[in-house]
Amino acid sequence: MRLEDLDYELPPELIAQHPAERRDASRLMVIERASGAIRDQSFGDLRAWVKAGDALVLNETRVRPARLRVKRASGGAVELLFVRPDSSGDWTVLAKPAKRARVGERLEAPDGSLQLEVIEERAMGERRMRIVAGDVAAVLASRGEIPLPPYIHRAPDARDTERYQTVYARADGAVASPTAGLHFTPGMLAALERDGTSVTRLVLHVGPGTFRPVTESDPARHVMDEEWFDVPAVAADRLRAARERGGRIIAVGTTSVRALESACDANEGALRAASGWTRKYIVPPYRFRAVDALLTNFHLPRTTLLLLVAAFAGEALLRSAYAHAVESRYRFYSYGDAMLVV
Repeated sequence: MRLEDLDYELPPELIAQHPAERRDASRLMVIERASGAIRDQSFGDLRAWVKAGDALVLNETRVRPARLRVKRASGGAVELLFVRPDSSGDWTVLAKPAKRARVGERLEAPDGSLQLEVIEERAMGERRMRIVAGDVAAVLASRGEIPLPPYIHRAPDARDTERYQTVYARADGAVASPTAGLHFTPGMLAALERDGTSVTRLVLHVGPGTFRPVTESDPARHVMDEEWFDVPAVAADRLRAARERGGRIIAVGTTSVRALESACDANEGALRAASGWTRKYIVPPYRFRAVDALLTNFHLPRTTLLLLVAAFAGEALLRSAYAHAVESRYRFYSYGDAMLVV
């Protein structure tokens, strides 16, 4: 496929800048692949589309308050996004502006609680940092900001601390939220379980690559960032059992899809336990082995997320769905409305 095949025009006012008043107050577009039908629903209607015996897959990653403003010895400001530590204790970060974070540069938090040294320059503003003094986790907990996506044109506020996390977030490590899960409340999840749905959990720590556009004219040449995933044995066992009793595996978000399909890659196509680093990248055409339905949000053009949904829903049907979403004034992106592809 060509990258431009999934471009679309989006009025800027449809990009949600704030979450809905209630998590489950979002709209829900349902796309039926077999018939091509597109239905306008509310998120509270999800229970009508999830059957007893189905398995709902949630990504339990938790977003770090990973954005921190630091200063150079000369006094110039640099914004850092702490992506992940390595086994030596050094950190991969994104620096903005990157030209102010050259090898050998010393940076520190305004109160001196954290001191860093740039030890390696990488592409696209990525830097490797050595911790000279201080504790990164403690400083981020006290001074870090929730890293809202770049299309949200405001500073994070106190409400984002709660609303940019899913209600089931557990494992720290992401720099972006698995946003399809933001619509769930504890009450809705409990109701689904009472209905006979199995709620299963895994982890994929969402990295900064989720914001990066695909720039290659041939999207198959794009390279994903590495992200850590963990599909535990109990999750894999429950999902296989759901399939065996005739239920569907319903992935909540593209990150859950990539974790499940990465587990299949690690086990010669079988859905079994697996964990490690993945660069799983899904473009049309693709044969999904561990997903029967997908709950997702609306995504930016020319992104890996939109390509994954196109592979699952079908390119033509997805184009029609997005055109309908724009015409019907759905809210887009992280704090926007949801789409269920069955």
